[in-house]
Amino acid sequence: MEPPRFLIITGLLSERACAEGEGLVPICSGADTEGLRAALERTQGFALAGVVSFGIAGGLDPALRPGDVVIGSSVVAEDKRYETSAELSSILSEGLGASGGKIVAGVIAGVEAPVLDPQGKAALRKKTGAAVVDMETHIAADFAERRRLPLAVVRVVNDPAARALPPLATSAVTPDGGVDFRAVFRDLAREPRQIGDLILAGLDFRKSSATLGRCGRLLGPLLSLGLSEL
Repeated sequence: MEPPRFLIITGLLSERACAEGEGLVPICSGADTEGLRAALERTQGFALAGVVSFGIAGGLDPALRPGDVVIGSSVVAEDKRYETSAELSSILSEGLGASGGKIVAGVIAGVEAPVLDPQGKAALRKKTGAAVVDMETHIAADFAERRRLPLAVVRVVNDPAARALPPLATSAVTPDGGVDFRAVFRDLAREPRQIGDLILAGLDFRKSSATLGRCGRLLGPLLSLGLSEL
């Protein structure tokens, strides 16, 4: 019988590539929340040790910058709150913190559609008190609760609270989690004023991706340590 593995839930192929290793089962949503829910239901045959939401996120806390790491203390979505595993969160926080960079604990907000502008981020921050927002963590949390599995969240700040994402961000992700460059160029041709925000978004993504890669290399070894704590 295979030992239990950790289910790693991501939104993009680039995030999934950072989280592949022994003991990990990565799933990529491709920014499709319903598709992710369906994919999770197909994991019934796996012996799972826990669930980890892993990837980039939008900043809600103005103090956070691109590349900062948020270890989820809890997850909020609509009127629901989910708690994370204190044991796994502690191991991940200490282990990732030892590799350098800013590591903080914070609430993760889950949404069904991207929050693109600073006004929307500020409103969500006021409503939830969350540090960051993404489209996968609340689905991961619901799945973990229903399966009675421990949950951990590792999210790297991509766009800070004061930064707007260009509208084309909503159509740039392919169903498998890649980037639809044809859609990007088509939207830029239609609305060239997005180019400034796109350049800033690209610079932010370089920072968050570098941090995510460093965290991903440590994810498997740290979670294997957590098995003895669960």
